[in-house]
Amino acid sequence: MAGWCVALASFLFEYDTPRIVLIRSRKVGLMNRAVQLLILAYVIGWVFVWEKGYQETDSVVSSVTTKAKGVTVTNTSTLGFRVWDVADYVIPAQEENSLFVMTNMIITKNQSQGFCPELPDKTTMCNSDANCVAGSSGTHSSGNRRPLRTWVPLAPAGIATGRCVPFNETVKTCEVAAWCPVENDTRVPEPAFLKAAENFTLLVKNNIWYPKFNFSKRNILPNITTTYLKSCIYDAVTDPFCPIFRLGKIVESAGHSFQDMAIEGGIMGIQIKWNCNLDRTASLCLPRYSFRRLDTRDVDHNVSPGYNFRFAKYYSDPTGAEHRTLIKAYGIRFDIIVFGKAGKFDIIPTMINVGSGLALLGVATVLCDVIVLYCMKKRNYYREKKYKYVEDYEQGLGSEMDQ
Repeated sequence: MAGWCVALASFLFEYDTPRIVLIRSRKVGLMNRAVQLLILAYVIGWVFVWEKGYQETDSVVSSVTTKAKGVTVTNTSTLGFRVWDVADYVIPAQEENSLFVMTNMIITKNQSQGFCPELPDKTTMCNSDANCVAGSSGTHSSGNRRPLRTWVPLAPAGIATGRCVPFNETVKTCEVAAWCPVENDTRVPEPAFLKAAENFTLLVKNNIWYPKFNFSKRNILPNITTTYLKSCIYDAVTDPFCPIFRLGKIVESAGHSFQDMAIEGGIMGIQIKWNCNLDRTASLCLPRYSFRRLDTRDVDHNVSPGYNFRFAKYYSDPTGAEHRTLIKAYGIRFDIIVFGKAGKFDIIPTMINVGSGLALLGVATVLCDVIVLYCMKKRNYYREKKYKYVEDYEQGLGSEMDQ
């Protein structure tokens, strides 16, 4: 109990004040200067030069519009001779900060509402009506049927009627109420249907704004003319500021093959980086482009690869019956990602970082004190010089007067 009282009295009635002790030691002096130099190098080199700690910063606000160009021709048994332009392969016509270019497709023509057999499959083939469940449908298969074999995922086709009907002369399958004939998407065309899309071009128009500094700019630079814009193609070495990109070059720059990617589709990122030092002239604030593939592509685990969706074109025949052409579109979606920051001199962050740097210099003194007082051989000697214990002056004066 007495020990606690002494400790409490020491805490309440003692006061510590710094004492300056000049230690003439080469080791300690060199260590102190070395730590101070490291701190100064960090503050000046990293905080002020590299990170520009003297600037106020702001994040970019951006808008993006895109425009694709390119025409190609196909001649197949299904569609015959056909010319494909932007209105055919860019779906939809406008998206926010992205663009989808169809490169491959599975087309099912002349579908109409009715009853028809499903495609032969391990889960659709039947021997009698007992193998089919009426009124069933599934989100992962062509109706939930009573399977004869192992279940395999298929595209949804319609609502099962419960009847087992002939698909051809040798095979029977469960009947569905659906758009008939049902789609056959079991095999993706190879090579890609629109493999010529590799040579299509994409114009990216990007406007940026830094609201804190009221600074705006766009990636079509002031020196770019209409004539130049009609002929330039982006190249990281020879033409790094042309806003027109060849699709094949975008995929190639990300380390992938366009023809391989075009078969099942994928997602590409076009990254535009705006890092601007507004203490310098505005002409030096320039966009930097980079490219990477965004969808995962694992060779060892390649489940549900690529990018695809379905859409339909509807029409009516002379009798008024509704028909449609169903298209399962595979393609590449180009996402434009804009990021960056701008900086400009401001006295407040400058003073904050100067103050932080001066405070860090105190670390050198603390480190040297620890080494001198606890690690060196003569630590007891230095400790006697560092600390001095002084009694209360008034109490000491009173004791002398009593004597």
